[in-house]
Amino acid sequence: MLLRIILYSVVLYIALTALVFLLQRRLLYHPSVNPLSASDLQALGLQYWPASGIDYRGFINTRVSTPVKGTVMVFHGNGGAASDRLFYTRALAPLGYRVLLMEYPGYGGRAGKPSEASFIADAKQSVALAHHHFGVPLFLWGESLGAGVVAALAADSTLPIAGVALITPWDSLTRLAQRLFWFLPVRWLVRDRYDNVRNLQAYDKPVAVLIAERDDIIPKAHGLRLYESIQSSPKKLWVFEQGGHNNWPRLPQEPWWQEVMLFLYSPLPTPVEPMEP
Repeated sequence: MLLRIILYSVVLYIALTALVFLLQRRLLYHPSVNPLSASDLQALGLQYWPASGIDYRGFINTRVSTPVKGTVMVFHGNGGAASDRLFYTRALAPLGYRVLLMEYPGYGGRAGKPSEASFIADAKQSVALAHHHFGVPLFLWGESLGAGVVAALAADSTLPIAGVALITPWDSLTRLAQRLFWFLPVRWLVRDRYDNVRNLQAYDKPVAVLIAERDDIIPKAHGLRLYESIQSSPKKLWVFEQGGHNNWPRLPQEPWWQEVMLFLYSPLPTPVEPMEP
């Protein structure tokens, strides 16, 4: 009987491991696939970029204070779509920045399948296109999974990235997944690793890291570990004491928006201590 129980347990464990391996991208990526209508875009103050709804890569804000100081490209988290992140345009456009809300393959109305490789390859093309259209400076903001995309872009020294802001980031998806699925051999299962620590090792431009004290999806320890690993860049840390993964302070009048852009645009010569908004 004992041998039979052990055998059944092993079979169940192998089956569970195989199921997680096969379904891992469904667990990770949760896209909204509904494209926006022309009336929706007008109401939101957005336009498709760079094309009109067919070959687009994201959205650009139609209202921006002048003169334009530069371009901010925003890469969102694993759920929803780029058009859900209107709070970035409402906060950054009045500060004088052109804002591109970037969309991933397989999200919104875009073709393709979500994966680390497809996201990064597509994002590199988008950065090159934005540089061609708008010049410099280009700043990249990444939220949650989007921070992984931004870190991978920062690892490519050929891209003209003036600075990056990482909101509720992890250190590596493998480490985070191991914490969540402690009972599985995650390091051999994970396909999309988004290793932010490794990708930021050689980046030497300003890095802003923003973490939520009460984040129950990406615990703050992962963001702090990433921040502490950054050695080559000017860096600055913001901690949202009352914030969670999906409810950090987003109102346009929050002072930290301008603080981050001032840091990225005019970086301090040496790393500074964390500050709390």
